[in-house]
Amino acid sequence: MNRDFSKGAVWKITLSQAVPLMLAQLVQLLYNIVDRIYIGHMDDKDSTALTGVGLTFPIITFIVAFAALFGNGGVPLFSIANGEGDKDKAERIMGVSFCLILISSVVLTLVGYVFCKPILYLLGASDSSYVYAYDYLKFYLAGTLFSMLTAGLNSYISAQGFPKTGMLTTIIGAVLNILLDPLFIFVFGLGISGAAIATVISQIVSALWILSFLIRKAPIALKLKNIRVDTTITKDICKLGTSNFVMQGTNCFVQIACNSTLQTYGGDIYVGIMTVLNSVRDIFFLPVNGLVNGALPVMSFNYGAKKYDRVKQSIRFNTLAGAVYTVMAWLMIVLFPAFWFRIFSDDAALIAPGINAIQTYFFGFIFMAFQFSGQSTFQALGDAKHAIFFSLLRKAMIVIPLTLILPRLGMGVNGVFIAEPISNAIGGLACYITMRKTIYNKLNEEELT
Repeated sequence: MNRDFSKGAVWKITLSQAVPLMLAQLVQLLYNIVDRIYIGHMDDKDSTALTGVGLTFPIITFIVAFAALFGNGGVPLFSIANGEGDKDKAERIMGVSFCLILISSVVLTLVGYVFCKPILYLLGASDSSYVYAYDYLKFYLAGTLFSMLTAGLNSYISAQGFPKTGMLTTIIGAVLNILLDPLFIFVFGLGISGAAIATVISQIVSALWILSFLIRKAPIALKLKNIRVDTTITKDICKLGTSNFVMQGTNCFVQIACNSTLQTYGGDIYVGIMTVLNSVRDIFFLPVNGLVNGALPVMSFNYGAKKYDRVKQSIRFNTLAGAVYTVMAWLMIVLFPAFWFRIFSDDAALIAPGINAIQTYFFGFIFMAFQFSGQSTFQALGDAKHAIFFSLLRKAMIVIPLTLILPRLGMGVNGVFIAEPISNAIGGLACYITMRKTIYNKLNEEELT
């Protein structure tokens, strides 16, 4: 494995980073997808349990948002320091990142347990779906620390040129989760609580694997002396991590807006449909996320090494590969919509209206390639202001208002599903065009100096 990202074909290096990450994220996705599949088929074609676990998504997303803030926010700084040859600074950045994840996980766990019931009803729970949501969440919250360590620290392994090791992190945990799910759900008869317990056990194992590698084997290691709150580094991490936090955090608020609106205009069945749509979206976002995460350290490293042409090559490759993929993904969804629903439920009441919903929701999926390309470039090169703004634009400024307004203009539940493609087109194009006009042009100028 070539760990000097300034040498070799950029697209090959990006793929060498991205493919293991895609596989890792595929397995990571199985953590949640397998839970949903088992839960969706748990009660003989009754989708209420699936609706219940769907209500926990905003809370889980909010937890992941903090892992992204303090974990992924430090990775570009870490990679730039590594590209500059400053190993001590890179170690300090990782240590501060770990400390911030540790502190925030304790706070989030306590808040989650204290305010669990009112939060779930705020998210659109009914009396019947609340029972399932609480049974899942009361155990899931116990693993907050381990889920945040897994989500926040694994990128530090890949950023050092060990994507296969990062892949093993999620493979180990997800395979364990796949094996434990049927055991706890069906054999032990724990139902939805069993799914949560299996997930927590798997996250514990994954987190221990990451810590073992970063402490004992990584070239740039996690050291006890660096696990502290450094004000300057914390500010820098938060600046870059805020874009990740906003992106994940606004996902949380989008889910709240969608669930509460769908509960009002369609009831539990449409909250269940949105649970399936979120699951299908996670599946099809996976390769693009893997590509972006694989490209981030490559762009950051080359930017730190002043290899500006290679940064531009990476941007162009990310955009083209993302566009080709999203077109293919969209075709698979619109041509076989019922297939994706039957993976998660046999409830005919869910599938029939869900087919129209999924075709509407994913219309214009290609524009997400431009969103990811622009967003990742801003983040990798340290342009925190633009990264934050475009995180807010698509979700907070477009999706949420449209989700709340369109149903009230006579569109009903269809208004919720139409809001997504509108935001993809406006937000994706605005982000990409701005990136080309600012950072890309700046790279051209720096290349000439």
